[in-house]
Amino acid sequence: MPAAGGIGPGNGKAYPGNLTPFVTVTCIVAAMGGLIFGYDIGISGGVTTMTPFLQKFFPEVWEKKEANKSTNQYCQYDSETLTLFTSSLYLAALVASVAAATITRKLGRKLSMLIGGLLFFAGALVNGFAKAVWMLILGRILLGLGIGFANQSVPLYLSEMAPYRYRGSLNIGFQLSITIGILVANVLNFFFAKIKGGWGWRLSLGGAMVPALIITIGSLVLPDTPNSMIERGQTEEARTKLKKIRGVDDVEEEFKDLVAASDASKLVEHPWTNLLQRKYRPHLTMAVLIPFFQQFTGINVIMFYAPVLFNTIGFGDDASLMSAVITGIVNVVATMVSIYGVDKWGRRFLFLEGGVQMLICQAVVAACIGAKFGISGNPGDLPKWYAIVVVLFICIYVAGFAWSWGPLGWLVPSEIFPLEIRSAAQSVNVSVNMIFTFLVAQVFLTMLCHMKFGLFLFFAFFVVVMSIFVYFFLPETKGIPIEEMNQVWRSHWYWSRFVEDHDYSNGDMEMSKGGLGPKNM
Repeated sequence: MPAAGGIGPGNGKAYPGNLTPFVTVTCIVAAMGGLIFGYDIGISGGVTTMTPFLQKFFPEVWEKKEANKSTNQYCQYDSETLTLFTSSLYLAALVASVAAATITRKLGRKLSMLIGGLLFFAGALVNGFAKAVWMLILGRILLGLGIGFANQSVPLYLSEMAPYRYRGSLNIGFQLSITIGILVANVLNFFFAKIKGGWGWRLSLGGAMVPALIITIGSLVLPDTPNSMIERGQTEEARTKLKKIRGVDDVEEEFKDLVAASDASKLVEHPWTNLLQRKYRPHLTMAVLIPFFQQFTGINVIMFYAPVLFNTIGFGDDASLMSAVITGIVNVVATMVSIYGVDKWGRRFLFLEGGVQMLICQAVVAACIGAKFGISGNPGDLPKWYAIVVVLFICIYVAGFAWSWGPLGWLVPSEIFPLEIRSAAQSVNVSVNMIFTFLVAQVFLTMLCHMKFGLFLFFAFFVVVMSIFVYFFLPETKGIPIEEMNQVWRSHWYWSRFVEDHDYSNGDMEMSKGGLGPKNM
Protein backbone atom coordinates (compact mmCIF):
# COMPACT_ATOMS: atom_id res chain seq x y z
CA MET A 1 0.00 0.00 0.00
CA PRO A 2 1.41 3.44 -0.87
CA ALA A 3 1.98 5.96 1.86
CA ALA A 4 -1.41 7.46 1.25
CA GLY A 5 -2.50 7.52 4.85
CA GLY A 6 -0.58 10.64 5.87
CA ILE A 7 0.06 11.29 9.54
CA GLY A 8 -1.38 8.95 12.06
CA PRO A 9 -3.19 10.14 15.16
CA GLY A 10 -1.09 11.28 18.05
CA ASN A 11 1.72 12.95 16.04
CA GLY A 12 2.26 16.69 16.02
CA LYS A 13 0.89 19.10 18.57
CA ALA A 14 -1.67 18.22 21.20
CA TYR A 15 -3.41 21.38 22.33
CA PRO A 16 -4.92 21.17 25.83
CA GLY A 17 -8.67 21.46 26.07
CA ASN A 18 -11.88 19.62 26.79
CA LEU A 19 -15.18 19.00 25.07
CA THR A 20 -17.05 21.55 27.17
CA PRO A 21 -20.85 21.79 27.42
CA PHE A 22 -20.52 25.29 25.96
CA VAL A 23 -18.86 23.97 22.80
CA THR A 24 -21.24 21.03 22.55
CA VAL A 25 -24.35 23.22 22.70
CA THR A 26 -22.81 25.80 20.39
CA CYS A 27 -21.94 23.21 17.74
CA ILE A 28 -25.38 21.59 17.97
CA VAL A 29 -27.07 24.94 17.38
CA ALA A 30 -24.71 25.82 14.51
CA ALA A 31 -25.08 22.40 12.92
CA MET A 32 -28.82 23.00 12.65
CA GLY A 33 -27.91 25.14 9.65
CA GLY A 34 -28.00 21.83 7.79
CA LEU A 35 -31.75 21.55 8.42
CA ILE A 36 -32.57 24.03 5.66
CA PHE A 37 -30.55 22.08 3.09
CA GLY A 38 -31.95 18.72 4.16
CA TYR A 39 -35.55 19.91 4.36
CA ASP A 40 -35.36 21.24 0.82
CA ILE A 41 -33.80 18.05 -0.55
CA GLY A 42 -36.55 15.95 1.02
CA ILE A 43 -39.51 18.20 0.31
CA SER A 44 -38.95 18.87 -3.40
CA GLY A 45 -39.15 15.23 -4.48
CA GLY A 46 -42.30 14.62 -2.44
CA VAL A 47 -44.37 17.53 -3.72
CA THR A 48 -43.59 16.58 -7.31
CA THR A 49 -45.55 13.34 -6.80
CA MET A 50 -48.60 15.13 -5.35
CA THR A 51 -51.38 15.16 -7.94
CA PRO A 52 -52.80 18.63 -7.04
CA PHE A 53 -49.32 20.16 -7.30
CA LEU A 54 -48.71 18.57 -10.71
CA GLN A 55 -52.17 19.53 -11.98
CA LYS A 56 -51.65 23.18 -11.03
CA PHE A 57 -48.08 23.75 -12.17
CA PHE A 58 -47.03 20.84 -14.42
CA PRO A 59 -50.19 19.52 -16.14
CA GLU A 60 -48.23 17.84 -18.94
CA VAL A 61 -46.44 15.65 -16.38
CA TRP A 62 -49.74 14.83 -14.69
CA GLU A 63 -51.25 13.83 -18.02
CA LYS A 64 -48.41 11.42 -18.76
CA LYS A 65 -48.54 10.04 -15.23
CA GLU A 66 -52.28 9.77 -14.63
CA ALA A 67 -53.91 9.64 -18.05
CA ASN A 68 -51.75 6.65 -19.05
CA LYS A 69 -50.55 8.27 -22.27
CA SER A 70 -47.22 6.57 -21.71
CA THR A 71 -46.67 3.03 -20.51
CA ASN A 72 -42.90 3.66 -20.30
CA GLN A 73 -42.34 4.06 -16.55
CA TYR A 74 -38.85 5.39 -17.15
CA CYS A 75 -40.15 8.53 -18.87
CA GLN A 76 -43.33 9.52 -17.06
CA TYR A 77 -41.68 12.39 -15.15
CA ASP A 78 -39.42 13.59 -17.97
CA SER A 79 -40.05 17.36 -17.94
CA GLU A 80 -37.42 20.09 -18.17
CA THR A 81 -39.72 22.55 -16.37
CA LEU A 82 -40.24 20.14 -13.51
CA THR A 83 -36.52 19.54 -13.09
CA LEU A 84 -35.89 23.30 -13.31
CA PHE A 85 -38.16 23.68 -10.28
CA THR A 86 -35.86 21.36 -8.35
CA SER A 87 -32.50 22.37 -9.72
CA SER A 88 -32.79 26.17 -10.02
CA LEU A 89 -32.05 26.38 -6.31
CA TYR A 90 -28.51 25.11 -6.84
CA LEU A 91 -27.53 27.73 -9.40
CA ALA A 92 -28.60 30.38 -6.89
CA ALA A 93 -26.61 28.60 -4.16
CA LEU A 94 -23.57 28.66 -6.46
CA VAL A 95 -23.79 32.46 -6.82
CA ALA A 96 -24.41 32.96 -3.11
CA SER A 97 -21.45 30.83 -2.04
CA VAL A 98 -19.07 33.11 -3.96
CA ALA A 99 -20.49 36.23 -2.31
CA ALA A 100 -20.50 34.49 1.07
CA ALA A 101 -16.73 33.92 0.90
CA THR A 102 -16.00 37.64 1.29
CA ILE A 103 -18.65 38.17 3.97
CA THR A 104 -17.52 35.11 5.92
CA ARG A 105 -13.91 36.23 5.90
CA LYS A 106 -14.32 39.96 6.57
CA LEU A 107 -17.47 40.09 8.70
CA GLY A 108 -17.52 36.66 10.34
CA ARG A 109 -19.18 33.26 10.05
CA LYS A 110 -22.25 34.31 12.08
CA LEU A 111 -23.36 37.01 9.63
CA SER A 112 -23.27 34.58 6.72
CA MET A 113 -25.44 32.18 8.68
CA LEU A 114 -27.91 34.99 9.52
CA ILE A 115 -28.17 36.09 5.88
CA GLY A 116 -28.68 32.48 4.84
CA GLY A 117 -31.53 32.00 7.28
CA LEU A 118 -33.32 35.18 6.23
CA LEU A 119 -33.07 34.41 2.51
CA PHE A 120 -34.30 30.86 3.05
CA PHE A 121 -37.26 32.16 5.06
CA ALA A 122 -38.21 34.52 2.23
CA GLY A 123 -38.00 31.70 -0.32
CA ALA A 124 -40.21 29.43 1.78
CA LEU A 125 -42.79 32.21 2.09
CA VAL A 126 -42.91 32.78 -1.69
CA ASN A 127 -43.19 29.05 -2.44
CA GLY A 128 -45.91 28.49 0.15
CA PHE A 129 -48.11 31.15 -1.48
CA ALA A 130 -47.11 30.38 -5.10
CA LYS A 131 -49.80 30.97 -7.73
CA ALA A 132 -47.71 30.36 -10.85
CA VAL A 133 -44.56 28.56 -11.95
CA TRP A 134 -42.54 31.79 -11.93
CA MET A 135 -43.30 32.20 -8.20
CA LEU A 136 -42.08 28.66 -7.60
CA ILE A 137 -38.83 29.39 -9.43
CA LEU A 138 -38.37 32.73 -7.60
CA GLY A 139 -38.91 31.00 -4.27
CA ARG A 140 -36.41 28.31 -5.20
CA ILE A 141 -33.83 30.94 -6.13
CA LEU A 142 -34.24 32.64 -2.73
CA LEU A 143 -33.95 29.24 -1.02
CA GLY A 144 -30.78 28.60 -3.00
CA LEU A 145 -29.23 31.90 -1.98
CA GLY A 146 -29.91 30.99 1.65
CA ILE A 147 -28.37 27.53 1.26
CA GLY A 148 -25.29 28.99 -0.42
CA PHE A 149 -24.58 31.23 2.57
CA ALA A 150 -25.32 28.54 5.16
CA ASN A 151 -23.29 25.79 3.47
CA GLN A 152 -20.35 28.13 3.11
CA SER A 153 -20.25 29.23 6.73
CA VAL A 154 -21.58 26.40 8.94
CA PRO A 155 -18.92 23.71 8.19
CA LEU A 156 -16.15 26.29 8.70
CA TYR A 157 -17.72 27.44 11.96
CA LEU A 158 -17.91 23.89 13.29
CA SER A 159 -14.35 22.97 12.30
CA GLU A 160 -12.96 26.11 13.94
CA MET A 161 -15.01 25.83 17.13
CA ALA A 162 -14.47 22.12 17.86
CA PRO A 163 -11.45 20.73 19.80
CA TYR A 164 -9.31 18.93 17.23
CA ARG A 165 -9.85 15.50 18.83
CA TYR A 166 -13.61 15.84 18.39
CA ARG A 167 -13.66 17.90 15.20
CA GLY A 168 -14.92 15.07 13.02
CA SER A 169 -17.85 14.14 15.24
CA LEU A 170 -18.97 17.72 15.86
CA ASN A 171 -18.62 18.73 12.21
CA ILE A 172 -20.71 15.76 11.10
CA GLY A 173 -23.50 17.29 13.16
CA PHE A 174 -24.04 19.43 10.05
CA GLN A 175 -24.66 16.33 7.93
CA LEU A 176 -26.84 14.84 10.69
CA SER A 177 -29.01 17.96 10.52
CA ILE A 178 -29.24 17.54 6.76
CA THR A 179 -30.46 13.97 7.17
CA ILE A 180 -32.93 14.97 9.89
CA GLY A 181 -34.24 17.69 7.57
CA ILE A 182 -34.70 15.13 4.80
CA LEU A 183 -36.52 12.74 7.14
CA VAL A 184 -38.83 15.42 8.54
CA ALA A 185 -39.64 16.56 4.99
CA ASN A 186 -40.45 13.01 3.90
CA VAL A 187 -42.73 12.43 6.91
CA LEU A 188 -44.54 15.73 6.35
CA ASN A 189 -45.00 14.97 2.65
CA PHE A 190 -46.58 11.63 3.54
CA PHE A 191 -49.18 13.26 5.79
CA PHE A 192 -49.71 16.50 3.88
CA ALA A 193 -50.42 14.54 0.69
CA LYS A 194 -53.52 13.13 2.41
CA ILE A 195 -55.08 16.54 3.15
CA LYS A 196 -58.41 16.89 1.40
CA GLY A 197 -58.70 19.89 -0.87
CA GLY A 198 -55.29 19.39 -2.48
CA TRP A 199 -53.42 22.18 -0.67
CA GLY A 200 -51.06 20.00 1.35
CA TRP A 201 -48.18 20.88 -0.97
CA ARG A 202 -48.40 24.48 0.28
CA LEU A 203 -47.73 23.28 3.83
CA SER A 204 -44.80 21.19 2.59
CA LEU A 205 -43.15 24.09 0.78
CA GLY A 206 -44.08 26.76 3.34
CA GLY A 207 -42.90 24.57 6.21
CA ALA A 208 -39.33 25.45 5.23
CA MET A 209 -39.86 28.64 7.24
CA VAL A 210 -39.39 26.63 10.45
CA PRO A 211 -35.77 25.48 9.82
CA ALA A 212 -35.09 28.95 8.43
CA LEU A 213 -36.12 30.49 11.74
CA ILE A 214 -33.95 28.01 13.65
CA ILE A 215 -30.74 29.02 11.86
CA THR A 216 -31.69 32.71 11.89
CA ILE A 217 -32.25 32.80 15.65
CA GLY A 218 -29.28 30.49 16.23
CA SER A 219 -26.93 32.80 14.34
CA LEU A 220 -27.95 35.68 16.62
CA VAL A 221 -27.09 33.83 19.85
CA LEU A 222 -23.97 31.92 18.75
CA PRO A 223 -20.51 33.22 19.71
CA ASP A 224 -17.93 33.99 17.03
CA THR A 225 -15.06 31.56 16.56
CA PRO A 226 -11.64 32.66 17.89
CA ASN A 227 -10.26 32.27 14.34
CA SER A 228 -12.80 34.74 12.99
CA MET A 229 -12.28 37.20 15.88
CA ILE A 230 -8.50 37.22 15.40
CA GLU A 231 -8.97 37.61 11.66
CA ARG A 232 -10.99 40.78 12.35
CA GLY A 233 -8.53 42.25 14.87
CA GLN A 234 -10.31 41.24 18.12
CA THR A 235 -7.21 39.55 19.53
CA GLU A 236 -7.71 39.82 23.30
CA GLU A 237 -11.40 38.97 23.03
CA ALA A 238 -10.38 35.90 21.04
CA ARG A 239 -7.97 34.79 23.78
CA THR A 240 -10.75 35.04 26.38
CA LYS A 241 -13.19 33.21 24.10
CA LEU A 242 -10.66 30.44 23.43
CA LYS A 243 -10.24 29.82 27.18
CA LYS A 244 -14.01 29.52 27.56
CA ILE A 245 -14.34 27.24 24.56
CA ARG A 246 -11.54 24.89 25.60
CA GLY A 247 -12.40 24.95 29.31
CA VAL A 248 -8.77 25.51 30.35
CA ASP A 249 -6.53 28.53 30.97
CA ASP A 250 -3.50 27.07 29.18
CA VAL A 251 -4.36 28.02 25.60
CA GLU A 252 -1.23 29.99 24.73
CA GLU A 253 0.21 27.50 22.27
CA GLU A 254 -3.02 27.18 20.28
CA PHE A 255 -3.64 30.93 20.54
CA LYS A 256 -0.17 31.77 19.19
CA ASP A 257 -0.69 29.42 16.25
CA LEU A 258 -4.08 31.00 15.51
CA VAL A 259 -2.51 34.47 15.55
CA ALA A 260 0.38 33.30 13.35
CA ALA A 261 -2.06 31.81 10.86
CA SER A 262 -4.09 35.04 10.89
CA ASP A 263 -1.00 37.17 10.33
CA ALA A 264 -0.05 34.98 7.38
CA SER A 265 -3.57 35.25 5.97
CA LYS A 266 -3.48 39.07 6.13
CA LEU A 267 -0.49 39.07 3.79
CA VAL A 268 -2.74 37.53 1.17
CA GLU A 269 -4.47 40.33 -0.73
CA HIS A 270 -6.23 38.14 -3.26
CA PRO A 271 -7.19 34.76 -1.76
CA TRP A 272 -8.91 33.64 -4.96
CA THR A 273 -5.77 33.99 -7.09
CA ASN A 274 -3.70 32.73 -4.16
CA LEU A 275 -5.55 29.42 -4.45
CA LEU A 276 -3.78 28.84 -7.76
CA GLN A 277 -0.30 28.83 -6.20
CA ARG A 278 1.60 25.57 -6.43
CA LYS A 279 1.72 25.05 -2.65
CA TYR A 280 -2.10 25.01 -2.55
CA ARG A 281 -2.43 22.45 -5.35
CA PRO A 282 -3.48 19.66 -2.94
CA HIS A 283 -6.10 21.87 -1.27
CA LEU A 284 -7.58 23.06 -4.56
CA THR A 285 -7.69 19.51 -5.89
CA MET A 286 -9.66 18.33 -2.87
CA ALA A 287 -11.94 21.39 -2.97
CA VAL A 288 -12.93 20.44 -6.52
CA LEU A 289 -12.87 16.64 -6.63
CA ILE A 290 -14.45 15.77 -3.26
CA PRO A 291 -17.72 17.66 -3.93
CA PHE A 292 -17.68 16.46 -7.54
CA PHE A 293 -17.44 12.83 -6.49
CA GLN A 294 -19.97 13.36 -3.69
CA GLN A 295 -22.63 14.31 -6.24
CA PHE A 296 -21.71 11.54 -8.64
CA THR A 297 -22.28 8.85 -6.06
CA GLY A 298 -25.87 9.19 -7.29
CA ILE A 299 -27.22 9.96 -3.82
CA ASN A 300 -29.24 12.95 -4.92
CA VAL A 301 -31.02 10.74 -7.44
CA ILE A 302 -32.33 8.88 -4.40
CA MET A 303 -32.88 11.83 -2.07
CA PHE A 304 -34.31 14.38 -4.51
CA TYR A 305 -36.49 11.96 -6.34
CA ALA A 306 -37.01 9.10 -3.91
CA PRO A 307 -40.84 9.27 -4.13
CA VAL A 308 -40.61 9.80 -7.91
CA LEU A 309 -38.18 6.91 -8.25
CA PHE A 310 -40.23 4.52 -6.13
CA ASN A 311 -43.37 5.57 -8.00
CA THR A 312 -41.57 4.95 -11.27
CA ILE A 313 -40.58 1.41 -10.26
CA GLY A 314 -44.16 0.50 -9.58
CA PHE A 315 -45.08 1.71 -6.08
CA GLY A 316 -48.31 3.64 -5.53
CA ASP A 317 -48.18 7.26 -4.37
CA ASP A 318 -48.59 6.40 -0.68
CA ALA A 319 -46.12 3.54 -0.90
CA SER A 320 -43.53 5.67 -2.66
CA LEU A 321 -43.78 8.42 -0.05
CA MET A 322 -43.50 5.84 2.76
CA SER A 323 -40.45 4.28 1.08
CA ALA A 324 -38.87 7.73 1.08
CA VAL A 325 -39.55 7.96 4.82
CA ILE A 326 -37.83 4.61 5.34
CA THR A 327 -34.71 5.71 3.45
CA GLY A 328 -34.77 8.94 5.46
CA ILE A 329 -34.70 7.02 8.74
CA VAL A 330 -31.80 4.90 7.49
CA ASN A 331 -30.01 8.10 6.50
CA VAL A 332 -30.26 9.58 10.00
CA VAL A 333 -29.22 6.38 11.83
CA ALA A 334 -26.24 5.76 9.54
CA THR A 335 -25.04 9.35 9.97
CA MET A 336 -24.97 8.73 13.72
CA VAL A 337 -22.66 5.78 13.03
CA SER A 338 -20.32 8.21 11.28
CA ILE A 339 -20.43 10.60 14.24
CA TYR A 340 -19.39 7.72 16.49
CA GLY A 341 -16.65 6.37 14.25
CA VAL A 342 -15.07 9.21 12.30
CA ASP A 343 -12.59 10.16 15.03
CA LYS A 344 -12.01 6.50 15.96
CA TRP A 345 -11.68 4.77 12.59
CA GLY A 346 -10.55 7.73 10.49
CA ARG A 347 -11.80 9.43 7.35
CA ARG A 348 -10.15 7.13 4.81
CA PHE A 349 -11.62 3.93 6.25
CA LEU A 350 -15.17 5.32 6.10
CA PHE A 351 -14.66 6.71 2.59
CA LEU A 352 -13.43 3.36 1.25
CA GLU A 353 -15.91 1.13 3.09
CA GLY A 354 -18.79 3.33 1.99
CA GLY A 355 -17.61 3.22 -1.61
CA VAL A 356 -17.58 -0.59 -1.71
CA GLN A 357 -21.01 -0.76 -0.09
CA MET A 358 -22.55 1.72 -2.52
CA LEU A 359 -21.01 -0.02 -5.52
CA ILE A 360 -22.49 -3.41 -4.61
CA CYS A 361 -25.94 -1.93 -3.99
CA GLN A 362 -25.99 0.05 -7.25
CA ALA A 363 -25.15 -3.11 -9.19
CA VAL A 364 -27.93 -5.08 -7.47
CA VAL A 365 -30.55 -2.34 -7.96
CA ALA A 366 -29.60 -2.00 -11.63
CA ALA A 367 -29.97 -5.77 -12.06
CA CYS A 368 -33.37 -5.83 -10.30
CA ILE A 369 -34.81 -2.95 -12.30
CA GLY A 370 -33.30 -4.21 -15.55
CA ALA A 371 -34.73 -7.70 -15.03
CA LYS A 372 -38.28 -6.42 -14.47
CA PHE A 373 -38.50 -3.28 -16.60
CA GLY A 374 -36.10 -4.22 -19.37
CA ILE A 375 -35.79 -1.63 -22.12
CA SER A 376 -39.50 -0.96 -22.61
CA GLY A 377 -40.12 0.35 -19.09
CA ASN A 378 -43.34 -1.66 -18.75
CA PRO A 379 -42.95 -4.14 -15.87
CA GLY A 380 -46.47 -5.53 -15.76
CA ASP A 381 -47.49 -6.75 -12.31
CA LEU A 382 -44.72 -6.41 -9.74
CA PRO A 383 -44.57 -8.97 -6.93
CA LYS A 384 -44.17 -7.72 -3.36
CA TRP A 385 -40.82 -9.46 -2.88
CA TYR A 386 -39.40 -7.43 -5.75
CA ALA A 387 -40.34 -4.15 -4.11
CA ILE A 388 -38.86 -5.31 -0.80
CA VAL A 389 -35.54 -6.23 -2.45
CA VAL A 390 -35.27 -2.87 -4.23
CA VAL A 391 -36.07 -0.87 -1.10
CA LEU A 392 -33.67 -3.01 0.99
CA PHE A 393 -30.69 -2.45 -1.28
CA ILE A 394 -31.48 1.23 -1.73
CA CYS A 395 -31.50 1.53 2.07
CA ILE A 396 -28.13 -0.25 2.32
CA TYR A 397 -26.83 2.12 -0.36
CA VAL A 398 -28.14 5.16 1.55
CA ALA A 399 -26.49 3.86 4.73
CA GLY A 400 -23.16 3.50 2.95
CA PHE A 401 -23.35 7.09 1.73
CA ALA A 402 -24.59 8.44 5.06
CA TRP A 403 -21.59 7.23 7.04
CA SER A 404 -19.02 8.03 4.37
CA TRP A 405 -19.31 10.44 1.44
CA GLY A 406 -22.28 12.30 2.90
CA PRO A 407 -20.71 13.77 6.06
CA LEU A 408 -17.07 13.47 4.98
CA GLY A 409 -17.75 15.40 1.78
CA TRP A 410 -18.36 18.43 4.01
CA LEU A 411 -16.00 17.61 6.87
CA VAL A 412 -12.72 16.96 5.04
CA PRO A 413 -12.71 20.11 2.85
CA SER A 414 -13.64 22.32 5.81
CA GLU A 415 -10.70 21.06 7.92
CA ILE A 416 -7.84 20.97 5.40
CA PHE A 417 -7.65 24.61 4.27
CA PRO A 418 -5.16 27.08 5.84
CA LEU A 419 -6.78 30.23 7.23
CA GLU A 420 -5.43 32.47 4.47
CA ILE A 421 -7.42 30.59 1.81
CA ARG A 422 -10.12 29.03 3.99
CA SER A 423 -13.12 31.14 2.98
CA ALA A 424 -12.21 31.19 -0.71
CA ALA A 425 -11.47 27.46 -0.81
CA GLN A 426 -14.70 26.64 1.01
CA SER A 427 -16.56 28.71 -1.59
CA VAL A 428 -14.92 26.64 -4.32
CA ASN A 429 -16.01 23.52 -2.45
CA VAL A 430 -19.63 24.70 -2.13
CA SER A 431 -19.71 26.06 -5.69
CA VAL A 432 -18.51 22.81 -7.23
CA ASN A 433 -21.00 20.92 -5.06
CA MET A 434 -23.86 23.13 -6.25
CA ILE A 435 -22.81 23.07 -9.92
CA PHE A 436 -22.92 19.30 -10.05
CA THR A 437 -25.96 19.06 -7.79
CA PHE A 438 -27.70 21.29 -10.33
CA LEU A 439 -26.51 19.22 -13.29
CA VAL A 440 -27.52 15.91 -11.72
CA ALA A 441 -30.91 17.27 -10.65
CA GLN A 442 -31.55 18.88 -14.04
CA VAL A 443 -30.68 15.90 -16.22
CA PHE A 444 -31.63 12.98 -13.97
CA LEU A 445 -35.18 12.44 -15.23
CA THR A 446 -34.03 12.74 -18.84
CA MET A 447 -31.16 10.33 -18.15
CA LEU A 448 -33.58 7.90 -16.50
CA CYS A 449 -35.80 8.08 -19.58
CA HIS A 450 -32.93 7.36 -21.99
CA MET A 451 -30.43 5.31 -19.97
CA LYS A 452 -33.10 3.36 -18.07
CA PHE A 453 -31.64 0.93 -15.50
CA GLY A 454 -28.18 1.72 -16.88
CA LEU A 455 -28.34 4.99 -14.96
CA PHE A 456 -27.40 3.13 -11.77
CA LEU A 457 -24.38 1.61 -13.52
CA PHE A 458 -23.40 5.10 -14.68
CA PHE A 459 -23.12 6.27 -11.07
CA ALA A 460 -21.50 2.99 -10.01
CA PHE A 461 -18.63 3.76 -12.40
CA PHE A 462 -17.96 7.04 -10.59
CA VAL A 463 -18.04 5.27 -7.22
CA VAL A 464 -15.19 3.06 -8.46
CA VAL A 465 -13.19 6.06 -9.68
CA MET A 466 -13.61 8.06 -6.50
CA SER A 467 -12.72 5.13 -4.25
CA ILE A 468 -9.47 4.70 -6.18
CA PHE A 469 -8.82 8.45 -5.81
CA VAL A 470 -9.29 8.29 -2.03
CA TYR A 471 -7.06 5.23 -1.69
CA PHE A 472 -4.11 6.86 -3.43
CA PHE A 473 -4.48 10.62 -2.94
CA LEU A 474 -6.45 11.50 0.20
CA PRO A 475 -4.32 11.63 3.39
CA GLU A 476 -5.76 10.80 6.80
CA THR A 477 -6.69 13.94 8.75
CA LYS A 478 -7.91 12.30 11.96
CA GLY A 479 -6.33 13.75 15.11
CA ILE A 480 -4.55 16.66 13.41
CA PRO A 481 -5.17 20.19 14.81
CA ILE A 482 -6.74 22.36 12.11
CA GLU A 483 -3.92 24.93 12.20
CA GLU A 484 -1.32 22.15 11.81
CA MET A 485 -3.05 20.39 8.91
CA ASN A 486 -0.33 21.15 6.36
CA GLN A 487 1.85 18.41 7.81
CA VAL A 488 -0.33 15.81 6.07
CA TRP A 489 0.62 17.22 2.66
CA ARG A 490 4.35 17.37 3.47
CA SER A 491 4.21 13.71 4.50
CA HIS A 492 2.17 12.41 1.57
CA TRP A 493 3.80 10.25 -1.09
CA TYR A 494 2.43 12.41 -3.94
CA TRP A 495 1.47 15.85 -2.58
CA SER A 496 4.82 16.42 -0.86
CA ARG A 497 6.32 17.39 -4.23
CA PHE A 498 4.10 20.50 -4.29
CA VAL A 499 4.83 21.81 -0.80
CA GLU A 500 7.94 22.87 1.07
CA ASP A 501 8.59 23.63 4.74
CA HIS A 502 9.16 27.33 4.15
CA ASP A 503 5.73 27.65 2.56
CA TYR A 504 3.95 27.49 5.88
CA SER A 505 3.44 29.27 9.14
CA ASN A 506 5.51 29.25 12.32
CA GLY A 507 3.38 26.53 13.83
CA ASP A 508 4.25 24.16 11.03
CA MET A 509 7.92 25.08 11.14
CA GLU A 510 8.05 24.44 14.88
CA MET A 511 6.51 21.07 14.34
CA SER A 512 9.12 20.24 11.73
CA LYS A 513 11.88 21.31 14.12
CA GLY A 514 10.29 19.14 16.78
CA GLY A 515 11.13 16.05 14.79
CA LEU A 516 8.30 15.68 12.30
CA GLY A 517 10.02 16.40 9.03
CA PRO A 518 8.27 16.46 5.67
CA LYS A 519 9.08 12.85 4.89
CA ASN A 520 8.64 11.32 8.32
CA MET A 521 5.67 9.00 8.65
